[in-house]
Amino acid sequence: MIPLSFAQSRLWFLYRFEGPSVTYNQPVVLRLRADVDAGVMALAVRDVVLRHESLRTVIGEDERGVAFQRILSPQDVSIEVPTRAVTEEQVADAIAEAVAHRFALESEIPIRVSLLAVGPQEYVLVILMHHIAGDAASMAPLARDLTTAYVFRAQGQEPEWEPLPVQYADYTLWQQELLGELDDPESIAAAQVAYWRRELAGSPQPLTLPTDRQRPVHRSHRGETVEFAVTPELASGIEALARKHNATVPMVLQAAYAVLLSKLGAGDDVVMGSPIAGRTDEDLNDLIGFFVNNWVLRVDLSGDRSFEQVVDQVRDKALAAYDNQDVPFERLVELLNPERSTSYHPLFQVAFVWQSTIATPDTVVEMPGLEWSVVPTENQVAKFDLSLIMAEVGGEFRGYLEYALDVFDRGVAELLVGRFVRVLEQVVGVPGVLVRGVDVLGVGERSRVVEGWNGSGFVVGELLLSDVFEGWVARSPEAVAVVAGGESLTYRELDGRANALAFELIGCGVGPDVVVAVAAGRSVDLVVGLLAVVKAGGAYLPVDPRYSGARLEYVLADAGPLVVVTDRVTDGVLPAVGCRGCIWMMSGLWWSGRRRMRIGWGLCVLIIWRM
Repeated sequence: MIPLSFAQSRLWFLYRFEGPSVTYNQPVVLRLRADVDAGVMALAVRDVVLRHESLRTVIGEDERGVAFQRILSPQDVSIEVPTRAVTEEQVADAIAEAVAHRFALESEIPIRVSLLAVGPQEYVLVILMHHIAGDAASMAPLARDLTTAYVFRAQGQEPEWEPLPVQYADYTLWQQELLGELDDPESIAAAQVAYWRRELAGSPQPLTLPTDRQRPVHRSHRGETVEFAVTPELASGIEALARKHNATVPMVLQAAYAVLLSKLGAGDDVVMGSPIAGRTDEDLNDLIGFFVNNWVLRVDLSGDRSFEQVVDQVRDKALAAYDNQDVPFERLVELLNPERSTSYHPLFQVAFVWQSTIATPDTVVEMPGLEWSVVPTENQVAKFDLSLIMAEVGGEFRGYLEYALDVFDRGVAELLVGRFVRVLEQVVGVPGVLVRGVDVLGVGERSRVVEGWNGSGFVVGELLLSDVFEGWVARSPEAVAVVAGGESLTYRELDGRANALAFELIGCGVGPDVVVAVAAGRSVDLVVGLLAVVKAGGAYLPVDPRYSGARLEYVLADAGPLVVVTDRVTDGVLPAVGCRGCIWMMSGLWWSGRRRMRIGWGLCVLIIWRM
């Protein structure tokens, strides 16, 4: 039995976990200008399926549940190309319906082809392939072989092409042999895993992003895209900057993307993923198969770094990643064992993709008796929170931002695209600009924040926040005030808890101009803590427990809060610096006892807990 490749194993696991879905469907849609014969097209599709074993492979499992590749023999392959007459107005809906097919990978070959007859000598060919059988780089040989086979079959001949030197099954076996065993210190696998352990140790999970809503428990993978373009003048500047630093255009774009994410709240430790072709042998170039691998770029933006220094860093890390690209990402996740969640992708949640080209309606290929052009398809799937996909098209850089509908709305995605272009304009105009000097706000936005929201002429009422809240307590004491998870509090209950905690804070010395750090996840207790600080007259410092340890240490040391209000979970990740006391919030009834403990740096922490 032929084992699955590592990449196939990942998709097979997801398939068994989630069931058949459209998440990993890969469509290629061609506009054909010829008198297309559906029977001839079916023969051509069959020729391609017989040429590439990956297209006639289904997945089996042995009695132990171990998956393997089952390559169907030619006589077991049945190909049909259904034809459907549509009007021009119906084409988009018909394409959407065709690409929404859910493959049954254990019983169905991973490719389907259908034909839409739009008019005389006007057809649309919809090719749908599952990712387990091929990647983006497979689309070129797929389209080329299919059109070649069709031209020959239209003339009553079998296609003439050079035999493929290898098949995907050969690559799978070679992959297993090349990497070796992890327990062999001399193996490629051991050396490359050691590199990635060092590179990704302590990386933030998940990346902090300006989402429109809280992540769902389970990702739906629903997505949309926003298109954009970079002018030829700006593209020339990017290319010149890349040449100056012996880098590539994608490296400069990745550096700008990292700066943007940092400015939007991701912090100084930015992690993103990028695909790498994985076709390390020229014998694989014309093969349809799943070779692509993911590598992880971690960018350090701390300190007074210039953008040019960030480009140099990205270049060096990208080159190191190429030297350590053979370990499959799926295997890396298994070995590094980051915190797993069904709500976000492991190790990275944003991606950058540089494609050799992005299909446009202007892409036309002429062959004897057949002219075809690529029809761009709107992607409605998002594998990550954000994916920035770019390519060079006609002297300018075009791209689109793919965003997950679970956490983003279109308006924010459009803003992100505009901010990315704005970052590029600044760093190309002044490459030596410090990262902290890069501005992601537009003129109108800066005016709104500085003059509108913070203008000195804005009249502020005399009521305090605590007064406003207590007014609501008086008006609607039994109305629900806060909900988090499965817990909710009425205004009366919230007021009671906040008052009790406020008295404890006052007893610790909290009052006007005294800073209290509130470090907790999204919960009822978080609201209680913030409100209690206000009631005690102090100034609260919100601390996100998802920050890296270095970031938490810096924030607490810099602010020097008198007290930290936290919860049981967050207490375990907080560094022991920057405060003189700690009130520990736990689920249950209210405070009933206290104890003191010393934690390093000569600090005494006051922990008050509930029974």
